[in-house]
Amino acid sequence: MKNRLVQKALSLAITMALLLVALMMISDVVRDRIYNRDRAVQSVVNSTAGSQTLFGPVLAQRCTREVSGKDSEGRVETRLVSFQRYALPDELSHQTRAEMQPRARGLYQVNTFLMHDKLVARFAPGNQLQGKPEGSAVRHCDAPRLVLPLSDPRGIRSATLQVDGKTLPLEPGTGHGVYTRGLQTKPMAAASGNDSHAMEVVLLLQLMGTERLAFVPLGGTNQVSMQADWPHPSFGGNFLPLSREINDQGFDASWSIPALASSARQAFVQERSLCSLGTADTTYPYATEESQCLEQFGTSFIDPVNPYSLSDRATKYGLLFVVLTFVAVAMFEVLKKLRVHPVQYLLVGSALCIFFLLLISLSEHLGFTKAYAIGAGACVLLLGYYASHILGSLRRGLPFAALIAVMYGLLFVLLQLEQTALAVGSLALFAVLAIVMVATRKVDWYAFGKGDTPEPTHAPKTFAPRPQENA
Repeated sequence: MKNRLVQKALSLAITMALLLVALMMISDVVRDRIYNRDRAVQSVVNSTAGSQTLFGPVLAQRCTREVSGKDSEGRVETRLVSFQRYALPDELSHQTRAEMQPRARGLYQVNTFLMHDKLVARFAPGNQLQGKPEGSAVRHCDAPRLVLPLSDPRGIRSATLQVDGKTLPLEPGTGHGVYTRGLQTKPMAAASGNDSHAMEVVLLLQLMGTERLAFVPLGGTNQVSMQADWPHPSFGGNFLPLSREINDQGFDASWSIPALASSARQAFVQERSLCSLGTADTTYPYATEESQCLEQFGTSFIDPVNPYSLSDRATKYGLLFVVLTFVAVAMFEVLKKLRVHPVQYLLVGSALCIFFLLLISLSEHLGFTKAYAIGAGACVLLLGYYASHILGSLRRGLPFAALIAVMYGLLFVLLQLEQTALAVGSLALFAVLAIVMVATRKVDWYAFGKGDTPEPTHAPKTFAPRPQENA
């Protein structure tokens, strides 16, 4: 192929393909480390307790009723079917304090917490047990009992229950068909749910959990006050806090949710599923998936500088990084009449790819910021030294190293930004394009493609023949 420009473009395309394969392999390494971190979290969950969701006390009563129907031969038969009746609290309040107790699994730290909760529930006089089917004969109803469902009762460290000032013993389980995990009292003959006096329930609970803490608003009015010594909460669920204060020592948040604003009471009676607190339960409220879940709210104790998510985001910029660096080398090659071999392009691109591997490996030990600074500094020094040789002088290598340093700085800024990362990145790309267009505005690309004027940066030495001595 006679046109040197086309030959160079094809060789650079092959080089880019090889580097793209390398970046994909590094991305696989990052995903593998993320998977290992998730396994570490699951290991802690298996040994302690998972994310916690508190329902609040509910009066539950198991009843049996007669159901008439015809058998296969057409004969009328009567059978007994059990069902549940519920009385939900008219007022429900939580005073919650969470203490972080991080656990480690190898290189990975998992945010576990110990929650101290004072739960107060009040049942108004005449609060009727709901759930009696219409048009059927109720044969028998057991004495009601207090039921306190929890998402993971393995985390219970202590629990003390008082009803109207009297301490009642608690038993594991709920006796419920759907919300099976939690605590319950023995049958309470005096608490029928139809008494003319109010009933106050106070629960003092110490509960361990991992990463997330949530509440289900089962009360007529729901008041939650939460304090924690973690300065990076991520509030989620169906309701955001009414007020919140976050500082370096922790956060203080409060919720106030009336029954008119929530369908949790009806969903509990209908035995809807309890979904995880996260993006799945904060979608459009009339979506099919959302309508099958109990409403809840709470917070996740997140790590704001997650080296794995940041490394994954950084790796996605890898190909753009390589392209911009190749553009910089090509600019020197065109403007300074140099010749850079494709192997030298490959070595420069390999150094850029190794940076992302250094980033994920060092960040597991030193933290993301220190790992980024060390990896970027090492690559800038290496590329600056190498560029001073392939570009012919230190005067050309230093600007190239400065350009690489600016690119690493821009990438770090983009990783710290969330809402404005796209805008900043777009402006930076536009600036790069403008610089290239201005710098090459006078280049005769036809002459560059056909000519042979550019020389290698290190031309081989030639030796003149020694003159023969006269005999």
